[in-house]
Amino acid sequence: MDRSELRYLELLSENYPTIADASAEIINLSAVLNLPKGTEIFASDIHGEADAFSHILKNGSGSVRLKIDDAFGDGLTTQEKNELATLAYYPHEKLSMILSTFESEEEKEAWMRTTIERLVALCKQASGKYTRSKVRKAMPAEFAYAIDELMTENNHAVNRERYHRAIIDSAISIGRGPAFIEALCCLVQRFSLDHLHIVGDIYDRGPAPDAIMDTLANYHCLDIQWGNHDIVWMGASLGQRGCIAHVVRNCARYGNLSILEDAYGINTLPLASFAMEAYADDPCVAFGLKGTPDISDRQREVSIKIQKAMAIIQFKVEGQLIDEYPCFGLEDRKLLHRIDPERGTVIVDDIEYELTDKMFPTIDWSDPYRLTPDEESVMARLEQAFIGSEKLQRHMKLFLESGSLYKIHNNNLLFHACVPLNDDGSFKEANVFGETYSGRELYDVLERYVRAGFFSEDDIDRKQGRDLMWWLWLSPSSPLFAKSKMATFELYLIAEKEARKEVKNAFYTLQHDPKAVARIFEEFDMDPDTSHIICGHVPVKAKDGEDPVKCSGKVLTIDGGFSKAYQPTTGIAGYTLISNSYGFVLAAHEPLESAKFAVDNESDIHSSRRVVETVEERTLVAATDTGTQLQRRVDDLTELIHAYRQGLIAERAPKR
Repeated sequence: MDRSELRYLELLSENYPTIADASAEIINLSAVLNLPKGTEIFASDIHGEADAFSHILKNGSGSVRLKIDDAFGDGLTTQEKNELATLAYYPHEKLSMILSTFESEEEKEAWMRTTIERLVALCKQASGKYTRSKVRKAMPAEFAYAIDELMTENNHAVNRERYHRAIIDSAISIGRGPAFIEALCCLVQRFSLDHLHIVGDIYDRGPAPDAIMDTLANYHCLDIQWGNHDIVWMGASLGQRGCIAHVVRNCARYGNLSILEDAYGINTLPLASFAMEAYADDPCVAFGLKGTPDISDRQREVSIKIQKAMAIIQFKVEGQLIDEYPCFGLEDRKLLHRIDPERGTVIVDDIEYELTDKMFPTIDWSDPYRLTPDEESVMARLEQAFIGSEKLQRHMKLFLESGSLYKIHNNNLLFHACVPLNDDGSFKEANVFGETYSGRELYDVLERYVRAGFFSEDDIDRKQGRDLMWWLWLSPSSPLFAKSKMATFELYLIAEKEARKEVKNAFYTLQHDPKAVARIFEEFDMDPDTSHIICGHVPVKAKDGEDPVKCSGKVLTIDGGFSKAYQPTTGIAGYTLISNSYGFVLAAHEPLESAKFAVDNESDIHSSRRVVETVEERTLVAATDTGTQLQRRVDDLTELIHAYRQGLIAERAPKR
């Protein structure tokens, strides 16, 4: 044993000062290694749909209802199961509703007593694969002792049933029955889902990304792979103008300016005043809103004009960035100077198209990418507002703490969009500030730049990191975008579909090719025979028969349309992928009308579940990444015991 190994064991001995201490920990860890692995859920492309996403978390992607069936079988009616499930999902709201229906205290107390007993049974069912230590740690402090006692089986104890009844009656008699019920419901939710993976795109389109981020901030075990719609908000939070222009324009386009004003405290009044004045006589014919946002006619008018104002600012700002960074290779995205204002046309890819909107009151055709003084003032104010939003900065901090561009977890490679490929299956190179990268190295260097944009003390590194977030949002070489162009200009101003077409990266064709997929696994040092790719980004057209399971189950694409804007395309309202000790299950969800409707009518999201992969033997913790870490701990402790017995390290009395 060399000196460095001995030094490490001496440090370890501070926590395990005797053979008995080390042995006890080995026994505990070995027991954990032989438990079934916890349930993981993967979701992607949530796009601000907070109610639907929250419901999926609350019902464990359908697993809570399955556990109710397992716990009670035919012992409860369907109506009783529906009530119990809704209570487990929305304890505060449903509890208030139910308790208000009782005429006497006796009826109310009887219902609470029965409900607590049922919830305890459900907690036992849901927590069966976890250690008692883990279960105890999840319990709220106020009720930890009582819940632990109620969940502990002891068939040999005298009057155990009477003892349990006394605990429940005591909680109810002192007025803590409702709080006790809520605590048990939260435990049911907690035990139904051990680890949550978000495979990108929490932001844009939907009305409440901030509510999703608030939920995730308190989540017990989480990782996030940044999507392109996330990275553009990360850039905006640093004052990156290209990112800000997109974020504000997109909020206006979907009638969601309240996200900026109400959620993040970003004052859009100066922008609204500018847009209403600069485009006062402009019908903004190409800038109608997407979907049917629930806003007033006045708000709709303001949103339309803000959308156009920010679109023009975006085209100008992006032109400036393209000139500043020739290495980005985005010259074809500079289109304002290709407009013929007299003819009302634009040349794109050597083809002349008629413009759908020909009014450009803020463009100086002698210098089309220059902001007017008013536009400059608007952008300067927005920069400061984004940088100064405490809540936005807090949410972006969560992205940095829990997120990354990709993650390898339990033989699964998670990323939002793709590993950029050429048509022949080779890794596509990207120019990043004069250096070329591809494959895993590209992912790694891009993440380094993103983090430098937030944390570097070097001004150049910080600026490059910030501006690279804009590149990540829309570059054909970006692993987060993965299309031939971001056709924002064409979508607004050209009617012909061929001009608007965004060609997907070769990854989306080659994800059916076992050799190409195996090459990706090898690039990330993974075993092609046992690994999976889990990604999102491109909506799966389930209504047209498209299968989210590619390459014989090696690639799982789980963008199923959480966003209402995409549900007509997909035909469903989102996928979640469930990985448990028995294999993989893919759940396809139908729309949720509203959380209130779910509570009032005891309705659940209907989900069709499809078994994607099963294992011959139930997967234990030992076969997971956590198990690998625990086994290393066992090995280290075994070496420590060996050192004690050889006299290399002296046992000592534990500190008191």
